[in-house]
Amino acid sequence: MLRFGLSLIAALALSCAAAFADDPDPTQWRALDPDNTLYVDTNYGRIIIEMYPEVAPQHVDRIRTLANQGFYDGLTFHRVIDGFMAQGGDPLGTGEGGSPLPDLPAEFLFRRGPDMPFVEAGVMRDNMGRVAQRSGFYKLLPIETLPDDVMARSTDGRASAWGMHCQGIASMARFAEPDSADSQFFLMRGPYPALDKRYSIWGRIAWGLDVLQNFPVGEPPANPPVMTRVRVATAVPAAERVRLFALRTDSPSFRELVEETRRDVRRDPERIFSLCDVQIPVIAPDLQQETEEDRPWWRRVIP
Repeated sequence: MLRFGLSLIAALALSCAAAFADDPDPTQWRALDPDNTLYVDTNYGRIIIEMYPEVAPQHVDRIRTLANQGFYDGLTFHRVIDGFMAQGGDPLGTGEGGSPLPDLPAEFLFRRGPDMPFVEAGVMRDNMGRVAQRSGFYKLLPIETLPDDVMARSTDGRASAWGMHCQGIASMARFAEPDSADSQFFLMRGPYPALDKRYSIWGRIAWGLDVLQNFPVGEPPANPPVMTRVRVATAVPAAERVRLFALRTDSPSFRELVEETRRDVRRDPERIFSLCDVQIPVIAPDLQQETEEDRPWWRRVIP
């Protein structure tokens, strides 16, 4: 995913190096909320997902409930497709199973309000030149949304928005019916816009995308990746936790990152800029001071 904006990302990381003992500059970096952070430990390493209950409240609640029950522990990613996604969470390992809980109603769209800071990165205009749709970021999540003036005309003071299935997105699997999601979810290994507004996005990988990309491919893989343990960060012992900080999307550095990414894409005549090209940096100051031997649960164990 780190295809563009590499020079700026490196500069941002280096700017924090001198202050690793302390929290990074809060005007540039925001701490991930442990209540909405999911640790997915696999036999390939740890994946950390930032969850968005404000976007898909019932799906986040389902993931949190099943994680607290230990439901996912020992289950596999039974379907891993190169350049597409990795799907898991089925106790049968066939794509046909689920939990004892009832199916969930679709949360393909959400209602964006003034309480959800949005950083614009592009607009789509109608044939009259008016802004018909905006695209940008909410936290780590790339989204598309109706313009703000819709809020003034809506009964709830909000506008419809939806997440984009870029690399690293966590979304809920389902059967043919829209309201049929249960326990199975998938993690995007590459962008796939055809899924937008058709599946419920509930999070995005903040750490461990390389772990996901190392999963073996297959339906199922010959040796399916195993979720050894899945927990909300607050249920993880403090000694096994690590602080993560994401670049603030309302910071000048982020706007510079978007523009640098856009310029890099334009240098390739065969590419068109997409929000999926923008990689938001996430740093783990504690890990910079330690080796893998100090935190063995971060080490990849590949069979």
